[in-house]
Amino acid sequence: MTLLRIMKYSILSGTLLLAACGGAEEAPPEDTADEASEEATGEVAEETSEEAEGMETFGAEAWTQYRFNPEKNAVIDSGHDPLKNMKFKTEDEVRATPVVADGKLFIGNHSSGHILAFDLESGDRIWEETAPNWIHSETIYHEGTVYVGYGNRHFQDNGIRGTGESGVMALDAEEGEILWEFETEGEVMPTPAIHGEHLYITTGDRHLYKLTLDEGELEHQHELGSTISMSSPNIHEDTLYVGGSSPMPYTFYAYDLEQDEVKWETEFDEVVMGLDDVPPAVSGNTVVTTALVENEDGETEHEIYAMDIESGDILWEDNWGTGELVQNNKSGAPMIYEGAVYVASPKTQTYYAYDLESGEQLWAYEDAAAKAPPVAKNGIVYFSNVEGRVVGMDVETGEPVKEKVLGGTLAPAGPIIVNDTLLVGSQDSYVYVVPLSDFADAKE
Repeated sequence: MTLLRIMKYSILSGTLLLAACGGAEEAPPEDTADEASEEATGEVAEETSEEAEGMETFGAEAWTQYRFNPEKNAVIDSGHDPLKNMKFKTEDEVRATPVVADGKLFIGNHSSGHILAFDLESGDRIWEETAPNWIHSETIYHEGTVYVGYGNRHFQDNGIRGTGESGVMALDAEEGEILWEFETEGEVMPTPAIHGEHLYITTGDRHLYKLTLDEGELEHQHELGSTISMSSPNIHEDTLYVGGSSPMPYTFYAYDLEQDEVKWETEFDEVVMGLDDVPPAVSGNTVVTTALVENEDGETEHEIYAMDIESGDILWEDNWGTGELVQNNKSGAPMIYEGAVYVASPKTQTYYAYDLESGEQLWAYEDAAAKAPPVAKNGIVYFSNVEGRVVGMDVETGEPVKEKVLGGTLAPAGPIIVNDTLLVGSQDSYVYVVPLSDFADAKE
């Protein structure tokens, strides 16, 4: 391992974008965080891009799993100009990653269960609907239909995770009409995933469900035997990867989608929490996840694992040590970019980079707690943290090079980049939209 280089990153001054409620609102670029927190300002953005024509194709043509692709580096280029600096007002906390497809922004609200769609050309809210429970899942998109899971983290007396109504629903992307719903016994907080003509969901009732896309009919269900809390399934080629928890031991699964059976499972006897919360990242022959283990003093420590996708054998691992107690979303989620793994630990409050093949730690940088996967483009990896800041790190040196102060708690929703525009959801109820050109140079 290379020598760990820990550097302290002070809170940086920047621009906090605040505005009144409604649709998209253009953020005044010169407001400071203190000034903007006192009074909501801003005007409705009449146009979100210099290239208004053809905005109906802005974003992805399809968004079929958590953070768009197996690597979890959600970067999309549909050939459009960047959007303007603005933000979208929603009904409640945003803890899901925003999804941008076919000229629309789709997002769900945490406690209220609202599901909203915004038009990126006009900035208008197109429609809204309400799920029967929390929305933690991304609102994935496929051929004019939005799919989203719902449920909460509370436990029933029988040990099933999720109280009240739980399940998944499909909505028409243009009108917001509910097309079908499929109810489950336990929560569907993980983002569903699409493979072929089927939708796959992992749940708090310890099952994997296979549903038809058009009608939501159950074609197959498999009892995994582990509770899946927020570990959104990752589909790579014909295999689904997901981490689970109770009953002990914590177990990581590879599920063959062609044979409808478990391909392999790896048990982690030392893990005490977190494996079931982390959406894994996959690239090449490697799947990466994180979890918390317990040391001899009874303290939890954060660990990263890389496994072989064919066998489940652990290729390499590293321990980051202990840190402050984290109430929710205790394990950071990894992202893979150009042969390296980038991940933040909310426990050690540090950003890390690893060589994917060897497991060599490339750099580490101490900052605020971050829980979501970062996003990377053009040699810069962007981390969003609980202090409302987005920090751009040089992927080679691990030095901060870009910064932007937004608002609220940017967790556990992670940033995405669409046409050189960064979008991220916040627990202050806004989805922030910032062209990469608006990021300031980082100050030491």
